[in-house]
Amino acid sequence: MQACTIWRHPAPVGAQGRCLGGLTDLPVDPRKAKRLAHRIRLHARRHGLARCVVTSPLRRAADVGRWLRRWGFAWHIDPALAEMNFGRWDGKPWTTITHQEFDRWMNDFTGFDFDGGEPLADLLARAAAWQPPCALAVGHGGWITARLWVAQQKGQAPLPGTWPAPPGYGRATSIPSAA
Repeated sequence: MQACTIWRHPAPVGAQGRCLGGLTDLPVDPRKAKRLAHRIRLHARRHGLARCVVTSPLRRAADVGRWLRRWGFAWHIDPALAEMNFGRWDGKPWTTITHQEFDRWMNDFTGFDFDGGEPLADLLARAAAWQPPCALAVGHGGWITARLWVAQQKGQAPLPGTWPAPPGYGRATSIPSAA
């Protein structure tokens, strides 16, 4: 399996204060998408990497791929890179999610499906199984965090207090191969 550097997409427009997952397809400011694409292009040139990128299908990641395609990159879309599906919570303001609902999640951190969404256990499995088709990718904070967890914690189930914060918007992360 080849090494891969994955960037978290730029900050989406309209995401402030919302539970943002795989069902909420928000755009990014075109200038920010272009700026991140430029950084990825420079990274590829600096490291002698093939002009190939894979992104999540969600606009906040795919908009970066569109810029790279304009500049001659092969661009692949992979649904396996999508953010976790937060089911009924997806897109809702965090302030509208009751303490009781939130407690349901904290009491079943990896198994809770957000009333029709994707449990964290499924995201961990999806991230672990992903095989990068090229050395450059654009994805989501939850997915990147899940991939790092699987690689670094070797079979340990995360708990609410041990789950790390996602990388910042536009940040690059080298993802280890999944074992």
